Amino acid sequence: MLNLVLFGPPGAGKGTQSNLLIKKYKLVHLSTGDILRGEIAAGTSLGLEAKSLMDRGDLVPDEVVIGMISSKLDKNVNANGFIFDGFPRTTEQAKALDILLKEKGTYISSMISLKVSDNELIKRLLERGIESGREDDKNEEIIANRINEYNNKTAPLKQFYSAQNKLSEVEGIGSITEIAERINTVIETI
Repeated sequence: MLNLVLFGPPGAGKGTQSNLLIKKYKLVHLSTGDILRGEIAAGTSLGLEAKSLMDRGDLVPDEVVIGMISSKLDKNVNANGFIFDGFPRTTEQAKALDILLKEKGTYISSMISLKVSDNELIKRLLERGIESGREDDKNEEIIANRINEYNNKTAPLKQFYSAQNKLSEVEGIGSITEIAERINTVIETI
């Protein structure tokens, strides 16, 4: 089973590369945002708990998110693997995910981290803001803050996977095809 954490700062190209990986390797996409919205729409007990917390402006605790991921894994037992999107974001979440996957008889195969300079990220996100109309991609100060948040709070997660010899850093500059080929080369060596 191929289980990937595709990692990188906002604007690194995770969404684009995720879609290519899902098609090529027939992976199930596990986006925590999509899972949360799906559980809420389905009215599950976890969804109702998450909605209650979100309605109060609280963050959904890790154990609720892990419960939702567990449910999604159980619904896709015959999958070739999973690509994790938006989770884990912290070392504690990564530890919880490792425990869950071990219980399911599997593990994270690799964290593929896309490397892109801050200046390139800002340029890409401003372009995306023009194309998509996303307000959070139109303001350079907001973009810089998102990148700083990633660098300060999320990037340290790379150390967790590096300690497990599961971190592969891939240059995120070039054409979509060139970047995909670099990622595929990493995957073929797992």
